[in-house]
Amino acid sequence: MSLSLFDLKGKNALITGATHGLGMSMACGLANAGAQIVINDISKEKLDNAIAEYKTLGIDAKGYVFDVTDEAAVQANVALIEQEVGAIDILVNNAGIIKRIPVLEMEVADWELVLKIDLTGPFIMSKHVGKHMVNRKSGKIINICSMMSEVGRETVSAYAAAKGGLKMLTKNLATEWAKFNIQVNGIGPGYFATSQTAPIRVDGHPFNDFILSRTPANRWGNPEDLQGAVIFLSSKASDFVSGHVLYVDGGILATLGKAANE
Repeated sequence: MSLSLFDLKGKNALITGATHGLGMSMACGLANAGAQIVINDISKEKLDNAIAEYKTLGIDAKGYVFDVTDEAAVQANVALIEQEVGAIDILVNNAGIIKRIPVLEMEVADWELVLKIDLTGPFIMSKHVGKHMVNRKSGKIINICSMMSEVGRETVSAYAAAKGGLKMLTKNLATEWAKFNIQVNGIGPGYFATSQTAPIRVDGHPFNDFILSRTPANRWGNPEDLQGAVIFLSSKASDFVSGHVLYVDGGILATLGKAANE
């Protein structure tokens, strides 16, 4: 098998919300595989800081300020990217939020905000990038799902509902657009070592102990662990893979967990 199957030279990849964390790591992976990366954020300051950080890594990232839930802004900026950077060959719908609130305490406004960003945002982005892909009869769309696309957990009802919906949106887009040579897939990250999880990733912390005991790999994921998955689903290597969610979770979803005496 030739490694050229994974070569992304000449491809343009738009990764939403890739100003930090897992989105930035996936963007770096795509850039290192040869793609020109484009990122967005609602904050110009965050966008500028991220572009500067990419530059220190030797990556020339292009940045655009817009909100993925504002359809008019999405349509205008997608057209601008296609004009200024070139055809968007790869779309990674990564932007998202989570609100950890018990159902009985959650306001409808909080519920709707999570669904708007985590589910409606990918729909709007896919719709307007997808129009160009359909016309070209080529494209890759990757939705960043979650283990909560499959299982529930206390306090994250809105997030789980959105990510479950995103899994089904992935399957439906794959069904509608396969005939246009567009592959639509998802990635479901497990628990990862990021700046946000640093306070709970310490020996003796109950949640750290829970994750280590629940994960067959017996560790948190490193952000770089997502790069192979996103490169694969962005490349020619996945040309006959569509409607699939690839879980990168160290085996959590494959097991009921360790027995109490292990």
